[in-house]
Amino acid sequence: MYAFGVDIGGTTVKMGLFDQNANVLDKWEIPTRKENGGEAILPDVAKAILSKMEEKGITADQVKGIGVGAPGAVDEEGTMVGGAVNLGWGVLNIPEILHKFIDVPVKANNDANVAALGEMWQGGGKGYSNMVAVTLGTGVGGGIIVNGKILTGATGAGGEIGHIHLEDNETESCGCKKKGCLEQYASATGIVRLANRRLAKDDAPSALRGGEVSAKTVFDAVKAGDAVAIEIAEQFGDYLGKGLAAVAAVVNPEVFVIGGGVSKAGEILLSYVKPAFAKYVFYPCGKAEFKLATLGNDAGIFGAAALILK
Repeated sequence: MYAFGVDIGGTTVKMGLFDQNANVLDKWEIPTRKENGGEAILPDVAKAILSKMEEKGITADQVKGIGVGAPGAVDEEGTMVGGAVNLGWGVLNIPEILHKFIDVPVKANNDANVAALGEMWQGGGKGYSNMVAVTLGTGVGGGIIVNGKILTGATGAGGEIGHIHLEDNETESCGCKKKGCLEQYASATGIVRLANRRLAKDDAPSALRGGEVSAKTVFDAVKAGDAVAIEIAEQFGDYLGKGLAAVAAVVNPEVFVIGGGVSKAGEILLSYVKPAFAKYVFYPCGKAEFKLATLGNDAGIFGAAALILK
C-alpha cells in the first residue's frame, strides 16, 4: 500500500509518495496557481498524483489515501473553515474537491499541525507522544500533539501559538491585526524588529550596523561575541521562553521541537530560549526538553502522509 503527502504552500505544492513503512519513494513540487481564487490548486494536485500513479504503475486500490496540509484553520472534516487568504481560497472542503478527481480516502489538516505530526513521526520529536512543534519563519507557527494526536480545537485554530499576547506596550500591529503577539518578536521579521529597535537606542558598536539586518546576521553576530547582538538574542529568548512557558502550562509537552528558517542558527538559539523558559514555566511542566527539527522542508509531506499511515 502507498500514501501521498501533500503540503500546499503559497508558492509551490510539495508532494511525496510513501510506502506503508514510512519510506519516501519519490518527492516533487508543482507551482501553486493562485489565480481565480486558487481554483486550480486542488485539481492540479489530483492531476499530479494521478500522473505519478501512472508513472509508477500504482492503481487506486493500492493507495491507502492522500494526506493534505493547507495554510489555514481546517476542521476534522477537512473544511477550510476560514478559507486561506494567501491561496485565494474561501471556505471549502478539501476531501470533497479531491474526490471529484480521484477516488481514494483523503484527510486534511492545518499545515503547521501537519508539520508537527511529521516531526513527531519521523523527525526531531520521534519517540515522543506529547509534543509542541514551533516553526520560526516569517511568522511563528505551532503544532500541538497530545497523546499522539493533533490538537485542532473547536474551529481548527488550535496551536496558533504565534498569536499569544505578550506585550501590552506594542504600538505596531501583527498580521492578525492585534498588537503584542509572540510572532512580532520571535519570528524572522520579529528578530529584525527587535534588532532595529536596539540599534536605534544608542550608538554602541556592533557588526549589525551598516549592513542588512536579518535573523541570520543577528545570530552570526551572536556567535562572534557581538555584545549588541547578544542583547537582541536575550530579548528574543525571553519572549519565546515566556510564550512557550504559557503553552507548557496548558498542554504539558514532553518536548518542544523548534524548526523554521530561524532554527538554522542551531543550538545557540536554544541556549537563549531554555533559560527564559525555566524562569517562567510552572514547575511541574519544567522538564520539557528542547530539540531542533530535523525534517526541514519535508516535514509537511511527512506529516501529511502520517495522517494516512500513522
